[in-house]
Amino acid sequence: MMPLPRSVELPGELAEAARALGRGEPVLIYDAADREGETDLVVLSNLATPGLVRLLRQDAGGLLCTALSFELKERLGLPFLSELLELGTSQFPILEEVARRPPRYDLRSAFGITVNHRTNYTGIPDNDRAATIRALGELARDADSSTDGALKARFASEFSSPGHVPLLYGAPRLLKERKGHTELAISLLRMGSLPESATVCEMLGDSGGPRSVEAARRYARSHGWSFLEGAFITEAFDRWSA
Repeated sequence: MMPLPRSVELPGELAEAARALGRGEPVLIYDAADREGETDLVVLSNLATPGLVRLLRQDAGGLLCTALSFELKERLGLPFLSELLELGTSQFPILEEVARRPPRYDLRSAFGITVNHRTNYTGIPDNDRAATIRALGELARDADSSTDGALKARFASEFSSPGHVPLLYGAPRLLKERKGHTELAISLLRMGSLPESATVCEMLGDSGGPRSVEAARRYARSHGWSFLEGAFITEAFDRWSA
């Protein structure tokens, strides 16, 4: 089961961001200058719409991924992509070479499998991806009231793989273990007592690299949306989980 909500009062800015996600609004999260140095546009998965998917791909422009908590990943019995690559090395030795080095910005990747909802046609249009993302979020929303067997049966009946929505899995101890956008987003949802699945997309700039933090802040202000730095979320999560 998911961890129980705590009674620690959240900082006003963080509490408002959680409320905004619960209303179906995006939130911007910047990790850190010494990590990816990127800002992600983040939405609550179970409230995904074709309009939000279009917003993510047009205004952010990076890779749309759906993050799940480690607890839900374990209950579903889903593998990390790195685990699948390792299993395949005996038959495909090249996999050992391409998977040998971790990402330059972290010790490991959060990537899991890719999925489509079974109602999809190709899986890539806004309508298709919104259906996939929303169904993943609804699975997370209903996790506490479902058995492991029921969750696995539901996942197998609703999704196919490979697909067009990459899954990300949070670290077991979240920000106490890894400080990626996956953990930052899931920690924010957990503190806000929201379903623990967020969909994230990196914000790109016009120079070929990530959008600058200053430009991301301006974008957030122009839309009236929350902008949170990773250090702020981490500090709040440390107090909340103490």
